[in-house]
Amino acid sequence: MKKIKSYQLEITVFICGAMTMILELVAARVLSPYVGSSNLIWTSIIGIMLICMSLGYLIGGKLADKEQNIKDLSQFIWITAIAISIIPILETVIVNGLATIWSEQLIAVAIISSTFLFGIPSFMLATVSPICVKLKNNEQMQVGTVSGKISSISTIGSIFGTFFAGFILIPQIGVSNIILGSGILLLILAISIYPNKTVKSILFAIATLIAIIVFTFIGKYLFKNTHPDIIKDIDTEYSRMWIKNITVGENTNYKTLQVDTGLESYINEKTGEMGAKYLTYYDLFSYYNKNAINTLMIGGAAYTYPKHYLKKYKDNNIDVVEIDPEMTKIAQEEFDLDTKNPKLNIYHQDGRSYLNYSEKTYDTILIDAFKGLNAPFELTTYEAMSKVKARLNKNGVVITNIISALEGEKAKFIEYEYATYKAVFDDVKLYKVRNNVDKAETQNFILVGIKGNPEINEENQTEYEDLLNTEIENYISDKNIVTDDFAPIGN
Repeated sequence: MKKIKSYQLEITVFICGAMTMILELVAARVLSPYVGSSNLIWTSIIGIMLICMSLGYLIGGKLADKEQNIKDLSQFIWITAIAISIIPILETVIVNGLATIWSEQLIAVAIISSTFLFGIPSFMLATVSPICVKLKNNEQMQVGTVSGKISSISTIGSIFGTFFAGFILIPQIGVSNIILGSGILLLILAISIYPNKTVKSILFAIATLIAIIVFTFIGKYLFKNTHPDIIKDIDTEYSRMWIKNITVGENTNYKTLQVDTGLESYINEKTGEMGAKYLTYYDLFSYYNKNAINTLMIGGAAYTYPKHYLKKYKDNNIDVVEIDPEMTKIAQEEFDLDTKNPKLNIYHQDGRSYLNYSEKTYDTILIDAFKGLNAPFELTTYEAMSKVKARLNKNGVVITNIISALEGEKAKFIEYEYATYKAVFDDVKLYKVRNNVDKAETQNFILVGIKGNPEINEENQTEYEDLLNTEIENYISDKNIVTDDFAPIGN
């Protein structure tokens, strides 16, 4: 066997270790618009990849005992490069196809999609370490030392890949470019360690490179053809977003912002008015507290409601806490947000963190940070609501949008949250946004928590009658309150 160059195997396991974790982070971004990013989805992705990696280690070890050489290792990595490069095609063919057919079985979609898109390259990458251990051991004959060294370098590569992808690659260059770059990098790695290069092998490498690039363009074409309504596909530090143009009825066009599977915001392109009916319920703050001037909103998205608020309540002030700075940038560029309005203050930080450490108090707190059935649990708990109550002035109101069912398996969210609000606030009101929905189906619910005894705006009550008439009276929940230690909802 041709002598392996110094550190050649170490560099190989480092890169493959990094690619394993990059692939895991990419998996979550590729799947999130179709199946969401809840804890169950993450569990499915990680579980499938670990199963495939375990099989890779096992098979790789058996192959290593059959006198594998550096050429075989190169070929494994070569195949991995091709497997990664077809992910954009499989996203449309498999993930989108399954999500369309099994819209109610998203965990099954996540498991199957993870297996076909990411399980195979994870399996191939996992075979690299045991083969490298055997090849390195042929030189040094110290099994324990060699195994520990290779495992350590692979793990260091995984750590590097995690931070590099999470903090730099995903928000800066996006998932599709990461997939393309990963395929090319692994191809270069395979070529670099391939022994006795010939004209034939070089031509095959060039053909593979062309194929990787072609697969990328095919993937983009299929995606665009399947989703003609998507204007932009954006990756940020926190999520993957789709900006779409959709038509409702014959003449009404909306520009929308989708984060994961949830439609976060949409506006009428002609009038600029809010498209989501549930947002109008936030105006109830001025009914329940006629003296409300200062408002905090947790969750900006496209800033649809803050824009409405500033237009309707010209003497009021609103602070918006939005964790993702890119979201604010998108709201400026695509949804006409004026960040220079003196009545608007924007804080780019986590909502719970702001509640914990801010010293400002408000007449009204509006919460719109929940993505569909998924919710950051830290904003749903008794401790979080206690912080909300502390941030409210003497007679204040909190209004939260919750997507849930009223009865059945999908009703847990509203049941738990109602019980939690009842444990914190002096009075609680519950409204359903749509009356013609089956109780077992999900829809928007508006939960109102009242602190103290604010003065109701009785003079303008007729303005709010349509909203007030949707109240669910005498609602009862037998669930335990949600705490930081016990949070059976969200992600």
